[in-house]
Amino acid sequence: MSVTDLLSARDAISKPSLNVSEPVTNGDFSCAPVWLTENYMQTALREFYAEQKIKIIKLDAEPALGRGENYGGVLTRIRTEFTRQDGSLQSGHFIVKTSFESDEFSRKLMEPYDIFRREMTVYEQILPKLKSLLLEIDDDEKIFAETMTVDYDRSALVFEDLNKRGYVMPDRLVGLDMNMARIVLRKLAKMHATSAVLNEREIGCLETFDCGMFNRHTNNYAPCFVGMLEAASRCVSQWPGYEKYAEKLKALVPIYMELGKRVFDVSPGINVLAHGDLWTNNVLVKYNKATGKPEDVIIIDFQYVAWGSPAIDLFYFLNSSLQLEFHLHNQEELIKYYFDIFSETLQKLRFKSHIPSLHNFHLQMKQKSFYAMHTSLMIFPIQRNVETEDADFNALMETNERAIQFKNACYRNPVTQNILRVLLPVFNCEGLLDADQ
Repeated sequence: MSVTDLLSARDAISKPSLNVSEPVTNGDFSCAPVWLTENYMQTALREFYAEQKIKIIKLDAEPALGRGENYGGVLTRIRTEFTRQDGSLQSGHFIVKTSFESDEFSRKLMEPYDIFRREMTVYEQILPKLKSLLLEIDDDEKIFAETMTVDYDRSALVFEDLNKRGYVMPDRLVGLDMNMARIVLRKLAKMHATSAVLNEREIGCLETFDCGMFNRHTNNYAPCFVGMLEAASRCVSQWPGYEKYAEKLKALVPIYMELGKRVFDVSPGINVLAHGDLWTNNVLVKYNKATGKPEDVIIIDFQYVAWGSPAIDLFYFLNSSLQLEFHLHNQEELIKYYFDIFSETLQKLRFKSHIPSLHNFHLQMKQKSFYAMHTSLMIFPIQRNVETEDADFNALMETNERAIQFKNACYRNPVTQNILRVLLPVFNCEGLLDADQ
């Protein structure tokens, strides 16, 4: 599922320093490429600082994340010491994000989504334009991480390690409180609004981003989504009084991918560049040292961006990333908070197309509400999974016994079971479990 670019110290795996002339092993389940060497990082530093005399004198590398934290790539934390052109000694802390090039199964499965090249394009060409649009209205709020290197030849990105500036990843097993959710939604609203304006000014420039998690080009992720649906049905069938829901979930199997594709189809109404994978592990939070309260958020990981409804991000975020109480009771409040900032930013940027009222925005969202059900029942269990021994990309995407057992394990979590017990009756009353929807 999500690739979490820029880390928290909590999630780092402590290992001895590695000789970077050899591959960097990411845990015991994936490997960084052989080209990630001292020479590569030295060249990257020289290009970034525009100083050809930079020389690395020490470089350590270690995996950035553990099992269950990262399903979409390889993340390596790099620590360097290097001399500058003036002879001064400087340290640097970076995250190198690379593809699963050493895993043939993962590479072929992801190929139609083109997630690595897409993310590089977004970081290099799109996000700087969105930032410039905010500056037009004197809004200098930092929303995104900035890259040091965008390497198309090797499908690699090099970022500053924001953990060294106090940004950490919140606990995915706990979820976000209302204050943190509002900060994320404020930044998401500005990202969405500026993307709508950019697409209007540079006519249709973002509409080629049409390969979200569900799309009309490939069904390669069906083993994950349908496999989780089947696992949910097996789990629910064992609960007295929930047998009818288990049968309804099972009946969705033949049409499930089509229902997901309809969410990502561009519909009448306002459309934006959706992040596509906005959840707890794709935000970095900076806390106030005195109060312990969140004061800033950076949104990361743009592999699944897609031109479409704001509902893609709103339903995904609100149904995957909140603490349980807010997940169940505060979504409408948070949607209004988002909408107020979204519409205000569009107005300030003189968006020429129609800006919907809050009521009409809700009507547009309603058409995509399958995604709220999908995220709550199929994605939330993966993201809150605590049985991480088999938690890797292959376990999500394969259909063998190991993969089935991993998916079953996702539904053994009491937190996940509580969500299903509460929301299945709700989704049933909304018709979202019906095979004829």
